[in-house]
Amino acid sequence: MTKVGIVGTGFVGATTAYALTLRGSCSELVLVDKDTKRAQAEAEDVGHAAPVSHGLRINAGDAAALEGSQVVIITAGANQQPEETRLDLLGKNAAIFRELIPQVAQAAPGAVLLIASNPVDVLTQLVIQLAPEHAVLGSGTVLDSARLRYLIGQHAQVDPTHVHGYVLGEHGDSEVIAWSTVSVAGLPIDEFMEARRLPWTAAIRAEIEQGTRGAAASIIQGKRATYYGIAAALARITERILGNRQAVLTVSAPTPEFGGVCLSLPRIVDARGVVDTVMPDLTSEEHQALQRSAEVLQQAVAAL
Repeated sequence: MTKVGIVGTGFVGATTAYALTLRGSCSELVLVDKDTKRAQAEAEDVGHAAPVSHGLRINAGDAAALEGSQVVIITAGANQQPEETRLDLLGKNAAIFRELIPQVAQAAPGAVLLIASNPVDVLTQLVIQLAPEHAVLGSGTVLDSARLRYLIGQHAQVDPTHVHGYVLGEHGDSEVIAWSTVSVAGLPIDEFMEARRLPWTAAIRAEIEQGTRGAAASIIQGKRATYYGIAAALARITERILGNRQAVLTVSAPTPEFGGVCLSLPRIVDARGVVDTVMPDLTSEEHQALQRSAEVLQQAVAAL
């Protein structure tokens, strides 16, 4: 028996429930939202997918219904608007979290709390303070790294699952595309492109970097919200926790090397949450960029 709770049934929460159902990620799913009619409707709608995918039990309820959850995914909060940065959301969502998280912690003792609401790094740090008995991690740059791999795969003309590489630091404007970590089919990216006789220039890298960093803004401008990519990322993280997989994921967690601020690095994730961190061998330029990203987050945390 594996039970997952989702708190917040807007676009991200509902799509995450759908992704978990299609992937058969757990055996029981409960949806919680301040708008109880919305939560019930989403549970019913997603539940209709269960008989033709995986036979999950899907229900809606209040915070008390989270009891017994191994993982609780937090997607509640205000949405990012066009021209608004993730950090602009901080004040609104911090207020929501101060009321919400103690209720979740009381209802689901022992659950790993997976934070997806933005600004995810700062809110992850806040949840650690509000729920000190719980393992807490943020979705971090798992999605950003997927976006990077997708764009590289397109240019390299290969299945993006064969592309490996990390986006580090803030899930936001200061994130660091760590080109030194990127490989395709076991080859460093430049060697792979040379072997395929494909162009690989600074301009192409800049285009991919802009596509990665600006993906959310571009999607929000076109359709007002992003939810498919993050839902798949949340499902993947959840599965690795439930399966005690010791997966390497760029989730957000406290980082002593950068003043204790929550940011994304390759982390070992299992049923206990984040159990270790692996610092990549970065170039000096990448390390400086990561330090600047940490400073951006430190300033945001100070505002709390």
